[in-house]
Amino acid sequence: MTGTLDKIRIRDLVVRAIVGVNPDERANRQDVLINLTLYLDTRRAGQSDKIAGTVNYRTVTRRVIQHVEASNYYLVEALASNIARIILAEFPVERVRVSVEKPGALRAARSVGVEIEREREGAGERG
Repeated sequence: MTGTLDKIRIRDLVVRAIVGVNPDERANRQDVLINLTLYLDTRRAGQSDKIAGTVNYRTVTRRVIQHVEASNYYLVEALASNIARIILAEFPVERVRVSVEKPGALRAARSVGVEIEREREGAGERG
């Protein structure tokens, strides 16, 4: 594939999860805020106006929610990494950016989190 990839953004997805290292974080679910950017070529969908030419963001969202609600991580880094792994394995995207934040985790900050970007293996070799 040549050229720039298009982006599908899923913003401010709030999911309840067990994530953290402190005893209260291990015992009680807390809100995590997830943002996703899916990089892919959407030209076929733009021309055909058919969902088959793109990624169904509702399906992606359901899968992420399913994983996060069933998960039990110590670190947001691990949660973000596994969300990226699932998206790349199960959906036709070339690259994904995932941010996971824990609102209220620090008293002096609105939120704390991590943002990662992962690419499908061999994606950079296409062209």
